[in-house]
Amino acid sequence: MKAQLFLILLFICGICKAQINTKEIKRNAEGRVNETLNKGVNAGIDQLEKGIGGLFKGKKNKTATKADTVRNQAAETAQSEPVGETPQQNSDILRKFDFVQGDKILVLENFEQDNLGDFPAKWSTNSGGEIVELNGEKWLNIGKNGVFLPQFINNLPDNFTFEFDVTCSANFNFYSNPLSFSIAELAKPSTDYVKWKQFNRLGRNGIEVGIHPKSVSTSNSKGTTNYQIYSNGNYGDKNKAMQNEFISDVKASVHVSVWRQKNRLRIYLNQEKVWDLPNAFVDGKKYNSIVFQTGNFKKEEDKYYINNLRLAVGDPDTRHKLINEGKFVSSGILFDVNSATIKLESYGLIKSIALILQENPSVKIKIIGHTDSDGEEKTNLKLSKQRAEALKKMLNTEFDIEAVRMQTDGKGESAPAMPNNSEINKANNRRVEFIKIK
Repeated sequence: MKAQLFLILLFICGICKAQINTKEIKRNAEGRVNETLNKGVNAGIDQLEKGIGGLFKGKKNKTATKADTVRNQAAETAQSEPVGETPQQNSDILRKFDFVQGDKILVLENFEQDNLGDFPAKWSTNSGGEIVELNGEKWLNIGKNGVFLPQFINNLPDNFTFEFDVTCSANFNFYSNPLSFSIAELAKPSTDYVKWKQFNRLGRNGIEVGIHPKSVSTSNSKGTTNYQIYSNGNYGDKNKAMQNEFISDVKASVHVSVWRQKNRLRIYLNQEKVWDLPNAFVDGKKYNSIVFQTGNFKKEEDKYYINNLRLAVGDPDTRHKLINEGKFVSSGILFDVNSATIKLESYGLIKSIALILQENPSVKIKIIGHTDSDGEEKTNLKLSKQRAEALKKMLNTEFDIEAVRMQTDGKGESAPAMPNNSEINKANNRRVEFIKIK
């Protein structure tokens, strides 16, 4: 009997020990998991500033907070850039891309005149924000629950194009609000812009468009976009859709293109047209301002950044000018800095020229490139010729325009359209001429 009791006690002790060991193993495992998760979170914070085609490289400035310092160190520990589609893979999308940039630039904003850590001097807000440096460029980090007004945009023609770049932090939370931008009628912009704060519609006239880098999809492979039209404070048409071009951790940066043609509004994210609204604007309203809006952020580290604002007079009559007048000149064909690489957002304008040439097979043209006066004169001359050649090559390879129908030349900085004494003038001097050869 004693032997049996002894054996039972040994068995019970063994079970207890096993349970204790199991709990200990579980605690150790949980500790390792938590440690791994903490490392993952820290690594996520260290990879917040994603940029176009990869991760931005931030730099610490004197006014940076501790959190900003951590985020700015992201670039130093950045992982390899996300795999994106090449222009060749995007050929079908590009061929459908019909955005035509305005040919006369009215506004440029890249925050070069503002100091790091400051809110830009020519903007108004009811929230906050600061200029930060990402990948060697200045960007505006806009705060939450705010409205942001570029004061220098106070008149909008019936036909215009407006473009800007957006990037967001990594691991952006679905429950944080989208970044919105609106084309608005403001009777007194300096004060009326606050009417466009979130959840307020009183007195609004205009259209608000939102973009968000996350969708409810568990795969997080898409973002969302929405629009809402307002007339005298009343709700008009609205809609919401998925989009493929602005997705946290996949495509964390996007180029936004806005094209107004009287009542019609088209919105593009990169080369994807997400909205085409034939009656977005109400007759009799004077839409004169553009405002940006944010709502609440679920996580403190969720951030939106904007840069490279460009407003231009739109709807150039390319066909009439080239075929009837014999010359079409545009500052809407953009290249990478100090390069002959054509920016994809210029593809629609180039395509419109190609269609004219396809429809008029007997027409021959001369393509002449121009630069501003920055840099060495000889370098600018060479660059202008290279850019003209790049356009000829694209028209030939992408649109089958015979090379013998096109001549090229470059004038460098020698024939400015206006004095090179401001950023806007310089941008307008960086132009291309298409001259019909008789």
